[in-house]
Amino acid sequence: MPQHFHFSRSHFTLTRFCFLGYVLFNFGFLMRDFIIKLSVIWFWRVSMSDISSSDLSVIESQLKGKTLQIYWYLLRSSDSKVGVREIQRSLGLSSPSVAAHHLEKLLSLGLVEKSVRGEYFLTQEVKVGLLRFFTRLGRFLVPRYLFYCLWLSTMFVLYLALYWPTGSIHNIAAILFGSVANLILWFETVRLWRQKPF
Repeated sequence: MPQHFHFSRSHFTLTRFCFLGYVLFNFGFLMRDFIIKLSVIWFWRVSMSDISSSDLSVIESQLKGKTLQIYWYLLRSSDSKVGVREIQRSLGLSSPSVAAHHLEKLLSLGLVEKSVRGEYFLTQEVKVGLLRFFTRLGRFLVPRYLFYCLWLSTMFVLYLALYWPTGSIHNIAAILFGSVANLILWFETVRLWRQKPF
């Protein structure tokens, strides 16, 4: 009997701990806009101190459609120079002139530079529009929520592995809470991933 009581107490304590973890995580999820704003401010101070807020507004209004698509491609190839035909072939644009037009637009916005050989390379990385919700991971740009998804999913699977559903109210609440939180986060991550230019 004492051993059974000890197990129940331990199980109850871990369940409360996991439940508290889920609550704290969702609090962080609700604060995501605040965190994103702080990261944008930090990014401005570190690498965009020479860009005014009015310039950023102009960049955000122009960085759409195929222009954003080409800029996204350059972000993924930030360490190399690319030519007009390479971009046209890689992105499946109708002609080199279309690629050149949008590259010149990026040049006028001060986001790229042009070498003497006619190749373009990235000089400024900005976080405007859709780009606010993505972060660099090597050569890839991934949704910021992906890291939260992986963390919460790992925590949830670990909980299920250690404490399989027992039917207690705390166990059911923790599983329900974790399932809903995982579904919401993965839905938002997939939705953002589908909005990327290519």
